[in-house]
Amino acid sequence: MPSLPPAVAEIRLAARTALAGLSDRVTVVVALSGGADSLALAAATAFEARSRGMQVCSATIDHGLQDGSADAAATAAAKADALGIRARVERVQVALESAAVPVAGGASTDSENAVVRFAGGTEAAARDARYTALRRIAREEQAAAVLLGHTLDDQAETVLLGLARGAGAASLQGMAPRREDEDGTVWLRPMLGVRRVTTEAFCAASDLEPWHDPHNREHRFARVRVRESVLPVLEAELGPGIAEALARTAEQLREDTEAFDEMIHETIEDIVEHAEAGISVSVPALAANPPALRNRIIRLVAQSEFGASLSRTQTLEVARLVTDWSGQGPIDLPGCSAARRGGRLVFTAR
Repeated sequence: MPSLPPAVAEIRLAARTALAGLSDRVTVVVALSGGADSLALAAATAFEARSRGMQVCSATIDHGLQDGSADAAATAAAKADALGIRARVERVQVALESAAVPVAGGASTDSENAVVRFAGGTEAAARDARYTALRRIAREEQAAAVLLGHTLDDQAETVLLGLARGAGAASLQGMAPRREDEDGTVWLRPMLGVRRVTTEAFCAASDLEPWHDPHNREHRFARVRVRESVLPVLEAELGPGIAEALARTAEQLREDTEAFDEMIHETIEDIVEHAEAGISVSVPALAANPPALRNRIIRLVAQSEFGASLSRTQTLEVARLVTDWSGQGPIDLPGCSAARRGGRLVFTAR
């Protein structure tokens, strides 16, 4: 009996490990673009799901952003069908809005025409539209999880992009292997430990012809520039293993963040109170905490209560109301304001 090609064995193991956390005979959705990463994941998931009595549905999202996108989506669906996977194709029109649309507000959706409007550039708008469609498909299919084909290379690129934005540990921790949204949608990324070259080898060994997205060669996209210019230079100048090192960094930061989050929620229970039109935090309790914990509490309060994502500069200005207060007035923040009132730091909706 011929041995299993290493690439096939590696990705099947990744899929099996991810599915192990789910019950037998459930339905899972695999996001399928038709590229090597998602095609390998779909094939491996279909193979591993059979012995568990699971149903696999592929979801191909046609953004309509390039000529021939409908044909590419139909081809991806045909490949899923050949693998024994029930295929769905969803067309989503991505309309970029002006900067007047609040980014923090997310998306506005015209469900009848499947038009999703987001503020931001093409990359961000397409990504948000895709996840909105996948979330809806998962709900309609009553799926236990949505599987995404992100690889170790994607993780390394995400960490570098987060580093360039200077957004701190929250962005440097990259993509989580498992995430559950507030609406109950579970997202699984089985291949965050798998290199992109392995997915290509899987397809070659399985006689699967992947689709090559033309957008993956367009340097107007930041991620493409990182993939084709930045990472190769780092590998050439600093030696091999950069992508793996970045992925390890993301994993370690996620562990740190989980520990911090647990500490924060325990602390918040004791120091936060509801106030009129807002929420207040004990100044002495905040001052007694180290800066890292204090700043995270401030960001979490603004995010959870008002949907506001504070920059580091904004966070530090709010912290000065605690540690360096000399009578300064309220600080305007996205969606809210912060003010010192006696021994309380009060956040109020704007």
